Amino acid sequence: MASATRSFMRTLRTTAPTFRTTRTRSARLAVPQQTFRQQFRRGYASGKQTEEEVGNPTGLLWGALGLVTIAGGYGLYLKKPELFGKEVKPKGPFVPKFEDYQKVYDAVAKALEEKDDYDDGSYGPVLLRLAWHASGTYDKETGTGGSNGATMRFAPEGDHGANAGLKAARDFLESIKEQFPWISYSDLWILSGICAIQEMQGPKIPFRPGRSDRDVSFCTPDGRLPDASKDQKHIRAIFGRMGFSDREMVALSGAHALGRCHTDRSGYDGPWTFSPTTLTNDYYKLLLEEKWSWKKWNGPKQFEDVKTKSLMMLPTDMALIKDKGFRPHVERYAKDNDVFFKDFAEAVTTLFELGVPFTTSEDQRWTFKSSFD
Repeated sequence: MASATRSFMRTLRTTAPTFRTTRTRSARLAVPQQTFRQQFRRGYASGKQTEEEVGNPTGLLWGALGLVTIAGGYGLYLKKPELFGKEVKPKGPFVPKFEDYQKVYDAVAKALEEKDDYDDGSYGPVLLRLAWHASGTYDKETGTGGSNGATMRFAPEGDHGANAGLKAARDFLESIKEQFPWISYSDLWILSGICAIQEMQGPKIPFRPGRSDRDVSFCTPDGRLPDASKDQKHIRAIFGRMGFSDREMVALSGAHALGRCHTDRSGYDGPWTFSPTTLTNDYYKLLLEEKWSWKKWNGPKQFEDVKTKSLMMLPTDMALIKDKGFRPHVERYAKDNDVFFKDFAEAVTTLFELGVPFTTSEDQRWTFKSSFD
């Protein structure tokens, strides 16, 4: 405003008439001096001046009003740029809100739909596995590991045998990270796992942001994730280290309804269910209803269904129906998909939050809309 006012005053000084100078200089050039004096006396004797002698007061007024209007408009533009269609830049650091995280969810869901060149036509299962393995390293005794850190980005942890093949999931999410650089890898991996569950028709999984990325010094030691060749003692040791009960262990195992094993990664081969990109309680039904036998092949010991020989189960899967503490939960989930979804959602929410120093309470979790909503 100060700049506009100064411009306005300069204009007034420039355009205002200086009668003595202008009129005298013009008269000397146009007529004899005597004639000028006579005209000068007549002009003042009558008390009237021509428009040329005093300038154009109407024009000056309109010019002044124009300058004031321009100055006022410019000041308004500086204070309220949104009134002129200009995007308002937020003051201070960017603080993402629910709507911003929903946009990330939507971008992941869109990529899942568009990129169908992975196993069984979906990256969903491997995204869930990434979130699961990033979280499943937690140790409640030492407070180390968990989903806070995204340390699988580094070779020591990324090269652990249990994480073989997860580079595909991490690479899949790079374009999302470039699109939303403000989100941490830690939050992105978990949010993507939640998106995978919901987009594969699973239950709603609540989410809280607050994970930060850490450096290589925070990588966890090998051996904290389940070994598929072991029995129920190993399952309780691995999940018990994270603080889970028998019920939660069986519920989390239901994630095996999705995806498949690969000989070039885990050494095992095949899917657990006939619908590896849709989350249902079929995993538990098949465990109880199908007949299983050892697969005859050169690979590690695994089971195959006797009827079609197209499905497989791991030794840790079969341990769930052999153990007296685990089996009742398998039977309960096989009977009721809604019960499974409820317990699975609660257990996964706990898993995904292990080791995270949240600044928000549990009642401030968000639930994302899926593409089915």
